[in-house]
Amino acid sequence: MTANADIQKLDYKEARRQNGNSMNDTSTLQFPNLAQAVRAQPAEKAVTTLAEHVVEIVSDSGEGAQRCGQSFGAIAARMGNGVWTVEIIPAEIQPPARSIAGASGNRIRFGSQPVTNGGDEADLVVAFNEQVLLGRVRAGELKPGCTILLESMWRSDRDARIVESYVRTCEQLVAEGYRLIEVPMERECRPLVSDARRGKNMFVLGMLCSIYSLDLQLAREQIALAFRKKDEKIVRANVKLLEAGHQWADANLDFKFRIPAVRATVPQVVINGNTALALGILASGMEVCAMYPITPATSVSHYLSEVYEKVGGIVHQAEDEIAACSFAIGASYAGKCAVTITSGPGYSLKQEAIGLAVMGEIPLVVVNVQRGGPSTGLPTKAEQGDLLAAMFGSHGDAPKVVMAASTIEDCFYSVITARKIAETFNMVVVVLSDANLATSQQPFPRPQFSEAWLAPPLDQSAIPDGMKPYDWDATTGLARRFIPGQPNGMHTLTGLAHDQASHVAYDPEVNEESIRFRSLKLAALQKTLKTPPVFGDPEGDLLVVGWGSTQGAIEEAVTRLRAEGCRVSALHLRMLNPLPGGIKEIMRRFRNVMTIEGNWCDRPQDAIIDETNRRHSALAMLLRARYLIDIDCWSEVRGQPIKPSTIYRVIRAKLQTSERQPT
Repeated sequence: MTANADIQKLDYKEARRQNGNSMNDTSTLQFPNLAQAVRAQPAEKAVTTLAEHVVEIVSDSGEGAQRCGQSFGAIAARMGNGVWTVEIIPAEIQPPARSIAGASGNRIRFGSQPVTNGGDEADLVVAFNEQVLLGRVRAGELKPGCTILLESMWRSDRDARIVESYVRTCEQLVAEGYRLIEVPMERECRPLVSDARRGKNMFVLGMLCSIYSLDLQLAREQIALAFRKKDEKIVRANVKLLEAGHQWADANLDFKFRIPAVRATVPQVVINGNTALALGILASGMEVCAMYPITPATSVSHYLSEVYEKVGGIVHQAEDEIAACSFAIGASYAGKCAVTITSGPGYSLKQEAIGLAVMGEIPLVVVNVQRGGPSTGLPTKAEQGDLLAAMFGSHGDAPKVVMAASTIEDCFYSVITARKIAETFNMVVVVLSDANLATSQQPFPRPQFSEAWLAPPLDQSAIPDGMKPYDWDATTGLARRFIPGQPNGMHTLTGLAHDQASHVAYDPEVNEESIRFRSLKLAALQKTLKTPPVFGDPEGDLLVVGWGSTQGAIEEAVTRLRAEGCRVSALHLRMLNPLPGGIKEIMRRFRNVMTIEGNWCDRPQDAIIDETNRRHSALAMLLRARYLIDIDCWSEVRGQPIKPSTIYRVIRAKLQTSERQPT
């Protein structure tokens, strides 16, 4: 039976009968008409050239599928391919082994052109057991006819129930049209490593390098990099596994692909969004990061903890989220603009302290790596549910700047911009990322350090006689930042309503005056913002507006529709509070406007929903209120990145509906 043979249907009861009806030890069961170990194929095989492919590697937690996927993506990027990787993370930290909901791994989309998102359904999947594979099938993540490379060890497991499950799943997948190939990963790895379960990920990496014609030497170098902190014996063992997987695929698989690549002309980095945030913090010159661990934001501080001290920075792990935010505010008050990093639940806990920073006009950068909510919600899944909380979450009028990173590269530069705004306007600046950006990898040009990224030295000269801590400018609301210890600058900082001298004041005019000046700072910043560019033509039938990590998927769908002659364009917003000027004028040039977001909006098709009670998605709500334009919306909150094909179908349906409406 060859590697490309379909699994034959199995009469399980007949198998039991032929084997003496003994199911205590199924390791020697013989299954009639079923594919057995894959025989070697001829060395010569045709190489199919592809524009791109989507590959998934899934396993139980702890089996290394994520590392395999990250390494595979890095090798492809070094070859010159466009790459975007997405981590597949179970909701539980350590779900039960062989569970449908426990799939852990990585999705790698790579192509001959730059790649901006995780793409649509997978073309090829490597699975370490049939249960995690079923999880991906049921989630609709595999293309029809997808090639599946499945660990075959479960066919001879001692547990009869596992054998039955495995065989039944194989039959089902073949019946549904998938191309299923069993791979003896455990058997091939056992001679090379003492714990095959922890070694087969590198065997799979070797298989994939063979299948996609990737440079094996680059793969060896990537392993050396990935295991650089380990003993040299571990590196050599993993290289042997890599080479064994490569040889096995060369000998046993009858297909091979090549995705043309063009080596970059400038140095590139391949990192995920959380690492980009950490590097942005370093590059911005901020010297203090205060945090409390929370998924999916924690790895930002993990990276900083490894390198921050080398450049004079400090990572402070507080006892809770409130303390972390308060520590950062104290550091900023003392003259060191600080950052605090969290996710949705932690951001909720920080609200009172953020209000103190607003009232005291203390510069502070808050990074919120969004996840599904509310409450504990979906700790490992993507969502864009925190926009309104970032803007309006605090009690009272507490104006804050809110930005959203839209790419992994943007994660780096957004933090630099946030620090400059925070210190220029003495404000809280919130940078929104999300779980999609946090764990996805993408190559982009290595940033070249610029002195302009850093804030100028603090002005610690004597405060002029008569100047007050809050001498607000009547036009901009700005005031000089007082640093503790400056001559003539002594005052009492308070979170209570206060006057220009920072004296507690409940006088109605004073309270209203201070709120007015804090609000003016947002208006002053808005005057400096550029109108965001339109992706596509400046006018047409439909404008799709998005924010955050949906940019790549939206623009890919729009590009496809424009190639079909549709008059559709896109507008992506990075600055969300304040909104830049010129947006209303852009929207008025289109017949229809709609937002696409990863937060909730009611479905018009629900019988109870009409225009009087429909909840709109977050950005649509903001734009409708700001510009008094009838803006439609579509959203998805499945915990996964929104696919370009899904957006394509949504836009296509919107265009067809609008064609039937009178102008």
